[in-house]
Amino acid sequence: MTSIGIEAISVFGMPPVDFVALAAELGCQHISTGLTSFDFGVEDHAPYSLRDDARLRRDMIAAMRDTGVSISLGEGCTIRPGVDARDYRADLDLFGELGVQRINTVSMDPDRARTFDQFAVLAELSAERGMVTTTELAPSLTVADLPTALAAVAHVGRPDFRLLIDTMHLGRAGATAADLAALDPALIDYVQVSDAPLQPRFASYFEESMFQRMVPGEGELRLAELLAVLPPERIYALEVPLRAEARAGMGAKERLGRCVRATRDLLAAARSARDAAA
Repeated sequence: MTSIGIEAISVFGMPPVDFVALAAELGCQHISTGLTSFDFGVEDHAPYSLRDDARLRRDMIAAMRDTGVSISLGEGCTIRPGVDARDYRADLDLFGELGVQRINTVSMDPDRARTFDQFAVLAELSAERGMVTTTELAPSLTVADLPTALAAVAHVGRPDFRLLIDTMHLGRAGATAADLAALDPALIDYVQVSDAPLQPRFASYFEESMFQRMVPGEGELRLAELLAVLPPERIYALEVPLRAEARAGMGAKERLGRCVRATRDLLAAARSARDAAA
């Protein structure tokens, strides 16, 4: 069954309990979160720390219980030079307390061999806590393309270390629907959906990916083709930061409501395409 989530950067630092309520109001089943807030400089949200504030964790757990929304992805376990994956043990414990189903990791360490080894350490620590680990490719990261991501999965060699497919990063890295269709579906654990032009609009890839993507179906990524070959029984999470719209006064419910409706339409079209092919 396909379910829809909302990723944390789409709400520009909205406090966790409010984020849970928004997801429920939009009919979404999941959200992603890190343990501390990040100042996006877009909307006026108070800072928070799920790491340090036990009461906030309890309030969030209660909100999720009351709404049926869960945390599908824990974020922030980044591989960096000088940082050991074992340093994330306490954070992984907190993610476990919050009922997190999987964590995602990316690498900003240019040492590919060390990156892959650190992925393996983190995957083992996550598995000890009952969580899956995913990694995503992005042209700005050490794991910059699909072949490198597949090499990482092969190196780790665990069935609970899998791929997270971000449609913007995938398209910008040059991968196609045919490339995805050639993969074992079991390798793909999670999908982040957004749209974008094929050519960058910003001088900084980081700025574009963090602040201004496009509503699914309004860009050039051929999402209908991608979604038709991705496994349907996955979480499809909206990673669609829309800074310009937010600064123009469009609230999170309106911005993301557009994205939810567009994604549901695309998923329905993908389902029809799979049925026709069968």
